[in-house]
Amino acid sequence: MATMTTTAPQDGTRPGGAASGDESAVVIARQAIVDEQGAVYGYELFDRSTREDAHTAASDAALLFNALSYAGTEALVGRKTVFINCTHESLAGGHLELIHPDKVVLEIPTFGEGATAGQIEARTSVFADLRQRGFRFAFDQQVLRRAYASWLPHAAFIKLDMTAFQPELAEPLVRFARTHSQATLVAEKVETAEQFEHMRSLGVKLFQGYWFTRPDLVKTRTVRPAEATIIQLINLVRRNADSAEIEELLKRDPTLSFNLLRFINSSGFGLSCEITSCRHAVMILGLKKLFRWAALLLTAVRAGGPAPAVGTTAVVRGRLMELLAAELLPQEEADNAFVVGVFSLLDTMLGVPLDQALESIALPQPVLDARLHRKGPFAPFLELTLACESEDDEAFARAANALHLSNRQVNWAHLQALAWAETLGDPAQ
Repeated sequence: MATMTTTAPQDGTRPGGAASGDESAVVIARQAIVDEQGAVYGYELFDRSTREDAHTAASDAALLFNALSYAGTEALVGRKTVFINCTHESLAGGHLELIHPDKVVLEIPTFGEGATAGQIEARTSVFADLRQRGFRFAFDQQVLRRAYASWLPHAAFIKLDMTAFQPELAEPLVRFARTHSQATLVAEKVETAEQFEHMRSLGVKLFQGYWFTRPDLVKTRTVRPAEATIIQLINLVRRNADSAEIEELLKRDPTLSFNLLRFINSSGFGLSCEITSCRHAVMILGLKKLFRWAALLLTAVRAGGPAPAVGTTAVVRGRLMELLAAELLPQEEADNAFVVGVFSLLDTMLGVPLDQALESIALPQPVLDARLHRKGPFAPFLELTLACESEDDEAFARAANALHLSNRQVNWAHLQALAWAETLGDPAQ
């Protein structure tokens, strides 16, 4: 659509690709779709981390997955409708089961000149199934040709390309679309005030193009869980492991649990409340959707990102804080202590300032207080955990005494945490 012809971005990215040398970057281009008053109705998204000529079912899934999981969905699209280009192959993809259909419009291309009537008719059952699940479709103006008459009842939006017809043909085209469909019309590639006024005078309600705004880029660093851990998760799900076993694995990998919580709290998932624990996320998501999510995550794993030692350190901190808190606090609070420790290196894993990193995931206020301000019930446990990593005997003694924990209790918990972290590389654990 309109953004595919945008000029090369000015932020150092290559056209159709991420910034050179940064394999952990996801670059998503967005262009606003506005109403006749200029208010944003939605955004069309494009993945600029891959080449434009590599648009496949897999890239469709990756774009949607990255938009929800990595790019900070609220900053990217807020609560607006998302328009995403799809191949016909991707309509059968499991990634569509992971999103709330109210949030997404699937832009479907018509076929080329060689399309047969059978090819066209075969798609109608696919459209009907997805519509029954609540999805909406946008088609280009070629859908108004006689051959595509069976598609028109499935059109929620029809995009009229202002560069594809002469101005005098606009009125009969709009009239035909209104007569033969219930679709909302979108004038796209609008580049002049005259085009806008002409289409508005014909009753068109939505607009997209350079006259309103050029595409802007949202670039983010990705957090890539270890491939082996994702495979372990998939295997657990496939053998219908209980939620406690799945939660245990998620707690062992901070990047995996981080991605799960950020994904399930994204606007595209459509929940009305924030999920702040892995246990709750597993219950809400269910095994089928958890499998889909893990499978997509596996396809997104790339080289780059922080050293594995960072994740190991975060896991040790989380487990140590959990064990120490279990001596003094209720189980639920011990779970939150684990979260404080495991996300204590989130800024390093994401490559962004800590406050920005913590904004990208829903966490309980006491967890944020401990990590950001070193206050609240978990702050003493974090201080003791950090002291265990240092060679400052005085700091260690001071932190342990503040919690009335003996050297033996702390050292034993630390050894247990280290041993627990060492099991991560063993698929049998």
